Amino acid sequence: MAGRSLGPAEVVDERAERYQGKVTGFVIVTCFVAAIGGCIFGYDIGVSGGVTSMDEFLREFFHDVYEKKSHAHENNYCKFNNQGLAAFNSLLYMAGLVATLIASPVTRNYGRLSSIICAGIFYMIGAAVNAGSMNLPMLFLGRIMIGFGVGFENQAVPVYLSEVAPANLRGGLNSMFQLATTLGIFSANMVSYATQTLKPWGWRLSLGSAAFPALLMTLGGYFLPETPTSLIERGLIERGRQVLEKLRGTRDVNTEFQDMVYASELSNSIRHPFKEILHKRHRPQLVMAILLPTFQILTGVNCVLFYAPVLFITMGFGGNALLYSSVLVGAVLVLSTLISIALVDRLGRRALLISGGLQMIICQVIVSVILGLKFGDNKELSKGYSILLVIFVCLFILGYGWSWGPLGYTIPSEIFPLETRSAGQSITVAVNLLMSFIIAQTFLYLLCALKFGIFLLFAASVSVMTIFVYFLLPETKGVPIEEMTLIWRKHWFWKKILPTNLEAESSHAQ
Repeated sequence: MAGRSLGPAEVVDERAERYQGKVTGFVIVTCFVAAIGGCIFGYDIGVSGGVTSMDEFLREFFHDVYEKKSHAHENNYCKFNNQGLAAFNSLLYMAGLVATLIASPVTRNYGRLSSIICAGIFYMIGAAVNAGSMNLPMLFLGRIMIGFGVGFENQAVPVYLSEVAPANLRGGLNSMFQLATTLGIFSANMVSYATQTLKPWGWRLSLGSAAFPALLMTLGGYFLPETPTSLIERGLIERGRQVLEKLRGTRDVNTEFQDMVYASELSNSIRHPFKEILHKRHRPQLVMAILLPTFQILTGVNCVLFYAPVLFITMGFGGNALLYSSVLVGAVLVLSTLISIALVDRLGRRALLISGGLQMIICQVIVSVILGLKFGDNKELSKGYSILLVIFVCLFILGYGWSWGPLGYTIPSEIFPLETRSAGQSITVAVNLLMSFIIAQTFLYLLCALKFGIFLLFAASVSVMTIFVYFLLPETKGVPIEEMTLIWRKHWFWKKILPTNLEAESSHAQ
């Protein structure tokens, strides 16, 4: 390919400048419909916290928790410490971990849309089973089916968005997945708030409502175009060019098309992408695929989102204000994601991650201090401290929402070369879901054991990841996705790790 003899920085700049096209209505609509998958993911995160705050749901499936909740003098931090309740949340993530490994060859060999359609079907089945659950095994089965939907969707949708979006707007358009996730959380909180008075079946409506966005995503999978990269990779070269021209709004797509063809030829020469990704030339991307999703979960935000209603109960809020507070959290998350979409392709990924990290550290320390000084085992916070606590929780979520929330998905989906992209995304999603499972399974226990100290633990974690970003994550803003591998060769650290001769390493790997 032309320009391969130039240095990494010169090649990236040269190729990016030669990419033609504009932001078309077609690409916006395509990304919007594809991102609906994030809405379902967010809905299931939000609704799990909503229904676990409903007495009818707890009485039906988790009677011990219901009994402890009704005891006025129960330890505030330990009211909800129940492994069955934790399993209700965490089963989804373990099922998703298994599903994303299955989804990788489906996404690569049959296209991104095939995995998106599979995800929608799994979601609809899971929502129906949960809504009709008559016993605990049936409830868990529904969560497992939804988990399979999560695995297929998180594997395919971020890759789809990265491949469809133009390089100069890839960060913002890819962040639509996180925006849809936050809208899903917000919607779940609204539905839970509305259905808590519909006794005794309000929780069934909350769980079953996930079928509606799942239906939209499934239908979208039938009508959306496959990505040009996937079409070319599967030998449909002319069709791939036609879709690329339509997405870019111009017939002058030669440079971008040539890069896709070159990447596809290399990709098709690799028979075992999971084996290929272990080679030294992919080491930086592999490290990011493992550490970025790990860091994203270790921000502690999942604990706030999974158990927002539970947290507000333990902090002394009344039942009527419970889900209203969760709605406030959801609204802040939506606002912060919109901020990220507006700024990510202007300021870059690093600036948002570092500033968001610093804000989260400060807020978590303040929340921990308030709880440590003013909130004991059997006490409730005063109204003034409760309001102060909500403010800093919202500021924490604001910092997360413009940084690690969207970029934890965007960066891993854009850094892998085509030959390892599906495998790399599977590793990213698998690590994300594994960490989500661990946190969901252990959070209620840790909250009971560490009390306010759990927020200091997460603050320490965010400190480590912010330092990691500052020193080890290169900027990917505006870099063409098929030229992304070259940025590692000009990074002060990663250039020492990579082999001197990429072509020789590739030949040796094959």
